[in-house]
Amino acid sequence: MDLMTLSLIAGLSYLIGSIPNGLLLGKWLWNIDLRQFGSKNIGATNAYRVLGPWPALGVFITDAAKGVIGVYIGQVLGNTPLAMLLGGIAAIAGHNWSIFLKFKGGRGVATGLGVIAVLVPKVTIIVFVIWGFIVYISRYVSLASIIAAALVPILMWVFGEKLEFYYFGLLAAAFVIIRHKPNIQRLLKGNELKIKAGTTKQNTEEKKL
Repeated sequence: MDLMTLSLIAGLSYLIGSIPNGLLLGKWLWNIDLRQFGSKNIGATNAYRVLGPWPALGVFITDAAKGVIGVYIGQVLGNTPLAMLLGGIAAIAGHNWSIFLKFKGGRGVATGLGVIAVLVPKVTIIVFVIWGFIVYISRYVSLASIIAAALVPILMWVFGEKLEFYYFGLLAAAFVIIRHKPNIQRLLKGNELKIKAGTTKQNTEEKKL
């Protein structure tokens, strides 16, 4: 596989990952800029907090789809595990550091989940169940996301997944945890926001922090 093919995979996947779904859906469908409310993040968690469960589901699915598409771009153009991993990593990087948002973006959880859903579906199911359980008992999505991300490479090792995928799991976990640094600081201080569904009918002043 030549350098041009690798560059094409990385570039296309990055651009796909850079599409700010939460921002676009919020503005187009509900005339709300998620960057102005709640945690100011454009991901599914803040969409849930500001807009409610169904808008959040839409953001989650479209963000996860970016990871899926990134992997498939690598598969179609390169047809090797390395190419698939490159597409997935580039999609996550695009989501986290979007060229359309001056290299700002989300936390990479949903997009990363989309990537591992293609690469290691068994691990994905286990991690998603654990994530959901932690959210249910703690109401902290950030805590659940950090723990779930850390479990990905561990479970890949336990199940004997390909070495390339294991290294990707380590890198993806680092991506997610680093992007959650402000959340970790708030968790340690005890002032992290708990998950609570909002509604598009709420007064906007009630959604602001």
